[in-house]
Amino acid sequence: MGIKKYKPVTPGLRYKTGLGFEEITRKNPEKSLCEALPCKAGRASNGRISVRRRGGRHKRLYRIIDFKRDKYDIEGKVVSVEYDPNRSAFISLIHYIDGEKRYIVAPKGLAVGDTIVSGPKAPLNNGNALPLENIPLGISVHNVELEKGRGGQLVRAAGTSATVVAKEGDYVTIKLPSGEMRMVFKKCYATIGEIGNEDKMNVSLGKAGRSRWLGRRPKVRGVVMNPHDHPHGGGEGKTSGGRHPVTPWGKPTKGYKTRKKRKTTSKFIVKRRK
Repeated sequence: MGIKKYKPVTPGLRYKTGLGFEEITRKNPEKSLCEALPCKAGRASNGRISVRRRGGRHKRLYRIIDFKRDKYDIEGKVVSVEYDPNRSAFISLIHYIDGEKRYIVAPKGLAVGDTIVSGPKAPLNNGNALPLENIPLGISVHNVELEKGRGGQLVRAAGTSATVVAKEGDYVTIKLPSGEMRMVFKKCYATIGEIGNEDKMNVSLGKAGRSRWLGRRPKVRGVVMNPHDHPHGGGEGKTSGGRHPVTPWGKPTKGYKTRKKRKTTSKFIVKRRK
């Protein structure tokens, strides 16, 4: 799938690019697998802003995605490939032979009419889900579980994949897209293949309004604020802040360790991404 460019008849179209959507085969989602997605605009349960620069996005329906892939040894047929406004990857609608319908994140190369299956004895085909212990070394995977039965948490963005690089004892070492090497319990499930829509990262929004449609509000630099608004603010003329980069509350923003000791998972990290 390629990147679509627009004729620059307006300033907003001059640098705008978009996806071709040649892979999309269905426009409207499956109603039984959708639910309301209220716009909370970055606010926590107390009504106060906990995530800045959110709000004003377009209305969406949330598509319920099957990250667990727990329909073992039951074949499913790919009925459609659809756009999902809630994630960078496309999704595929699966009809299982027992009548159930589910959405999965669409792997690259999975087309309408293909069949998929989950389970320890599933073949090593694109879109099939298996325990990591049953996947050979060098195979690309996505939607990787961190805890058995919890569902995939790693490698779910468009164009990403992890690689199985080693097996030792009860753990399998995988190389993540960031370059980090991590050990995962061998009974955890992963899906074969790379996630599609790899051209998503090359899309240029072209104008500020398109960011607002996605719910992203403007970001103001700290160095242009006043001293009572930000630690970098103030000064005569243009200044660079005069200190290492910090948040409005004075915490470092580059190279600051935030991992909690009590909940640390550092023992499972073989090689860090840095």
